[in-house]
Amino acid sequence: GPALLFVKTSQGKEEGRRFYACSACRDRKDCNFFQWEDEKVSETRLAAREEYNRNHQPSFTHRQNMDRYKNFILLPLSKRRFCQECQQLLLPAEWEKHSDHQFLCDITTAQLKSPSQLLYPLENKKTNAQYLFADRSCQFLLNLLLDLGFRRVLSVGTPRLHEMIQSKASQEEFNVRSLLLDIDFRYSQFYTEDEFCHYNMFNHHFFGGEAAHETCRKFLYEENGERVIMVTDPPFGGLVEALASSFKKLMAMWRETEKGGHENKEMPMFWIFPYFFESRILDFFPSFSMMDYQVDYDNHALYKHGKTGRRQSPVRIFTNLAPSMIVLPEEEGYRFCTVCQRYVSSGNQHCEICNSCTSKDGRRWKHCILCKKCVKPSWFHCNNCNCCTLQKHSCEKTDLGCFVCGKAGHKRSACPSLSCT
Repeated sequence: GPALLFVKTSQGKEEGRRFYACSACRDRKDCNFFQWEDEKVSETRLAAREEYNRNHQPSFTHRQNMDRYKNFILLPLSKRRFCQECQQLLLPAEWEKHSDHQFLCDITTAQLKSPSQLLYPLENKKTNAQYLFADRSCQFLLNLLLDLGFRRVLSVGTPRLHEMIQSKASQEEFNVRSLLLDIDFRYSQFYTEDEFCHYNMFNHHFFGGEAAHETCRKFLYEENGERVIMVTDPPFGGLVEALASSFKKLMAMWRETEKGGHENKEMPMFWIFPYFFESRILDFFPSFSMMDYQVDYDNHALYKHGKTGRRQSPVRIFTNLAPSMIVLPEEEGYRFCTVCQRYVSSGNQHCEICNSCTSKDGRRWKHCILCKKCVKPSWFHCNNCNCCTLQKHSCEKTDLGCFVCGKAGHKRSACPSLSCT
């Protein structure tokens, strides 16, 4: 899809040279696209780029994958194979071509309904970072959505939540639907064009063109009072401003649906992201607030439930719903603060001075009179720096401004000159 416009700057200089680069891949090894904004590109180079794109298209279209899936489920169990190297369902006529590959045999219907467990997670932190919800977190999210009365879930980069909803869809009493928007085209082998759209959340690009865009628009139309919520779990290394731009466009699609009556409203949303991005998310969505619930993942070494201190999962739910509506499980260590009117972690004690439950990481924070705010328990006030920080730190570093623009008051990652979307 379309590239993003970035700025290459030198320390202390506000002006920089602008360039286009891949929206999804931050590592040039994964996608080497690079073009200066003011650069004239030759016809030869354009032709080479088109040829490269053609050679890197998926082997089958979404529709072809669906036709293959229909044939696959008609096969007896003994003839159902999945190539682990190509990450592809195999029909008997294709076995010979994959004879020297590793494959799984006897693929059951249950496995087909849980593709996130059949497919290898894409764990390149700079590109896909496909960490999958643990069952505990996934079930909590689904139960919460049901309790809040939502009957349609726009699952943006949340394949495990989508498949949990899909697997329950056949139950008579279960009336929730989900549409998965994801950059991982492998899911097109398992879901119809009404259940999955190949989508890049960093530039709001539907690879299926206008047809896929219309599928999403129709899904967002709240028919018969079926309320819609968007749940998204982006790669943590992704640019917040690019993600926010795409999410606002999805919200605009929802707002524009016929007879929706959504003028000047925001589509309900859960944005699942680490707590230390709170200020960046609130820059783009001031109506959002962060919940204390710790989201954990099956295939991430650190983000696991039950760990303590710095080993706890830092991943939280940011939402534009009223915090009092989000009920967190008391059996997992959450309690209701009557002053804040929201559920908080048991270690998150209410500060009478701040008049808020101030902890971000589950530990009890302490109030600093000089800083006029609560800080982490391991921080101490440094009179040289005139702020709270770790006890072992270098005071001379505090005089340095942002590496990009040279100004004080923010870090490189939050510099407004860093990128344009």
